[in-house]
Amino acid sequence: MRGSDSRGLGSACTALLVACALAATGCGGKSKSSAGSSSSTSSASTSASAPGRVPPAPGEKKLGSKPPIGKPTGSPPTTLQKRDIVKGKGKKAKSGDKVEVQYVGVSYSTGQQFDASWDRGQPFRFQLGKGMVIPGWDQGVVGMRVGGRRQLVIPPDLAYGPQGQPPAIGPNETLIFDIDLLRIK
Repeated sequence: MRGSDSRGLGSACTALLVACALAATGCGGKSKSSAGSSSSTSSASTSASAPGRVPPAPGEKKLGSKPPIGKPTGSPPTTLQKRDIVKGKGKKAKSGDKVEVQYVGVSYSTGQQFDASWDRGQPFRFQLGKGMVIPGWDQGVVGMRVGGRRQLVIPPDLAYGPQGQPPAIGPNETLIFDIDLLRIK
């Protein structure tokens, strides 16, 4: 999101994401952002209560286009959830890497998309682990391989917290992102 030439909701959402992330952390800039084989595995964190889930969506493994995201069911998880939809075969992302991704973001409570780099027609670039994105992204993109698609379900404390990112993201919203890792520089 940040660093992209977006218009309309994308621009507004980007500005709001940056402002709220700054307010939530009290320092540093934060905003959020978003191709291989077809193996699907899960490397999800677990919580004490059984969290809801985001069911696989038809066509989610088709790389090169914006993926559909299934409608979430149950209560949102309270910890970061990671699911590799497609495992990449390329270089593995680590903190400090400059990465280029495509992504789509959906609110857990509504199932409605609030942002997508795909809609702007250009990838999003950021440096991993440097606070340029929400903490859920800094933690969740680490370990992805180039050419892969990963779904992150991010609780509010690793996203925008109680302030949200109005009007697109409500207070204490859990977020779902499908992220394609295109390249590492």
